[in-house]
Amino acid sequence: MTVPGDGSPDDVGRFLAVDSGGSGLRVVVGEVGGSLTSAPLSSGEPVRTGARGIDPGHFMEQLAPLVRVLAEKAAVGELGTAVIGAAGLATLGDGLRAELPGALAREFGVRTVALAADAVTAYVGALGARPGAVVAAGTGLIAIGTDLTGWRRADGWGHLLGDCGGGAWIGRAGLEAALRAYDGRDGGSGALLSCAEEQFGAMAGLPGQVYPRSDRPAVLAAFAPRVAECAAHDPVAADILRAAARHMAESAVAVCPAGGEPQVALTGGLFQMGEPLLVPLHEELAKRLPHARVVPAAGDPLDGAVRIARDLAAGALALPCDGVMLSVVSPKGLPGEPKGTR
Repeated sequence: MTVPGDGSPDDVGRFLAVDSGGSGLRVVVGEVGGSLTSAPLSSGEPVRTGARGIDPGHFMEQLAPLVRVLAEKAAVGELGTAVIGAAGLATLGDGLRAELPGALAREFGVRTVALAADAVTAYVGALGARPGAVVAAGTGLIAIGTDLTGWRRADGWGHLLGDCGGGAWIGRAGLEAALRAYDGRDGGSGALLSCAEEQFGAMAGLPGQVYPRSDRPAVLAAFAPRVAECAAHDPVAADILRAAARHMAESAVAVCPAGGEPQVALTGGLFQMGEPLLVPLHEELAKRLPHARVVPAAGDPLDGAVRIARDLAAGALALPCDGVMLSVVSPKGLPGEPKGTR
């Protein structure tokens, strides 16, 4: 497979990898033939969404200055390949797919662009190009799996419709238990009430601190670690984490290949809560996926974007392209479009 370019090994072998999520962009540049990439630069501001979904103009406003700084430090000219991993791409990515490849070609000479859902880059960062399933959990939650012929996803529907077991889900459940104790209803937790009052102040003012916020999922997720802190001595908190573990395992089952011995990995900041969540989750996975092997995640979504960029530029991309979860385009319409491009 030949990657589109002008025949120069230098520009074809240079790549840009991006992870776009709720905390902003993380960006690196590197060379395909080398083992090192630049240190990542971050924007610290998430890309806006509007009527057309993810705003491609705002994306480039955030991205371009970071790439120029990195390219100058690394003495890199044109970048032959770019891989963009973006949260919300599967459902909110039409504008990004339509405009970003051309913008990258104009600004940086990019000849091949892979647009990937952040779940895909999380998968590749965790497991590489092998069959299995990945549960990615932070503020939200999504599970993704592949048998290398297609992608399957479960949940990832946002804090109002899903993300069951994710940080916002755990935090909301913990605050509900706190409010039950405050009201004197069954199912409440005095321990969680004390934590909520310490973190948010008087419970009567809690709705005003949650409902008007545009970052409401993050506000809810910020209470999830307090649930984990209480789990060792509070049965209500422990039950919340057991329920979260069940939801995660259900999503993993929905996407995990049935044959062989697939690998399952866990990735995302939520798992830093440690044993209070991991112990019941491993129990659920062992019960529901006895044919699978749970393995440590090798890397994060930015590592996954780098892996895809190296494989794509080297002509070795083995992942399924479906136009939604992962698509590869040649923005200038040059010959040599990679195999499997949709």
